[in-house]
Amino acid sequence: MNEPSTPLPPDPPYDAGEREMLLNFIEFYRAIMLRKAEGLTRDELARTVEPSTMSLIGMIKHLAYVEHEWFTHRLEGRPMDAPWANVDWDSDNDWDWNSAAADTWEDVATLYLREVDHSRDIMGRHNDLEAPLAVTTKDGRPISLRWMLVHLVEEYARHAGHADLLREAIDGSVGD
Repeated sequence: MNEPSTPLPPDPPYDAGEREMLLNFIEFYRAIMLRKAEGLTRDELARTVEPSTMSLIGMIKHLAYVEHEWFTHRLEGRPMDAPWANVDWDSDNDWDWNSAAADTWEDVATLYLREVDHSRDIMGRHNDLEAPLAVTTKDGRPISLRWMLVHLVEEYARHAGHADLLREAIDGSVGD
């Protein structure tokens, strides 16, 4: 067993305002996801557990995409940047997950951290949780910043659970 050496992040505050609390939960799960990948080899990061095709490296690349899609594209209304804009999503709807199998951990981690830093910068410009995102739902309904942040907590929490199972199957590490 190769336990991560990075300490667990502190729990999000118990008495913060709503915006701060939501952002702290997202930060908590961002740290957990990187901790789940810590200390593993490239082969271990790419390992899947049948019947799933999920891998830790694919999950981190997927979360980089999620960061870009929600903060850059949906919240601010900007077009998708590379590498996301260059993908033929129709031919591989899970490109973010699948393409990670050929990537190095350093490249995926750099991409993820770049997207997270960019998301943090964007959130510095958005304070009103009632404000609608620039991009609506497919049927034209507005999405509030509050809904987006709650959705991201859910997205990260769900994948943190997946990461727990993958990490335990890889080397027996449990927790977080």
